[in-house]
Amino acid sequence: MAEYYEFVTVWRFDAPLESVWDVIKRSEHWHEWWKGVVKVVELKAGDGDGLGSIRRSTWKSALPYILEFDSEIVRIVPVTVIEARAFGELEGTGLWTLTAEDDNTTRVRYDWKVKTTKPWMNYISPIAKPFFRWNHNIIMGWGGKGLAAKLNCRLLKST
Repeated sequence: MAEYYEFVTVWRFDAPLESVWDVIKRSEHWHEWWKGVVKVVELKAGDGDGLGSIRRSTWKSALPYILEFDSEIVRIVPVTVIEARAFGELEGTGLWTLTAEDDNTTRVRYDWKVKTTKPWMNYISPIAKPFFRWNHNIIMGWGGKGLAAKLNCRLLKST
């Protein structure tokens, strides 16, 4: 049986909203700045904003395993929201919400609601679930630090 997970990550940067948006929306380049992202490959092009695109991403975690899953962009509100449907080794939804707190401070919230489909992960989840949660938080921490470095700004908060 699949195990269900809900994660919420919040990053704050001293960078303008548009700059943060431009980097986050280009997931095919995440491997350049986000430790843990091995690669992202476009499987299907979307419209001009990326709506309908499907990308396969491969992630290497702090724990000794690799996850690969596809994400289809199902909703975009320019400079504010990207929502994706994940399928493959993880199934669920990811929702990026970006907010300008002022002219040079951006808040990024990522909601990740997924279930695992790998049999070994489901089998050991009663014991490993806290480790999987810890691992997710490590990877998201890498993302916040990497995005700040890419933008040449400060990461003001990461949770």
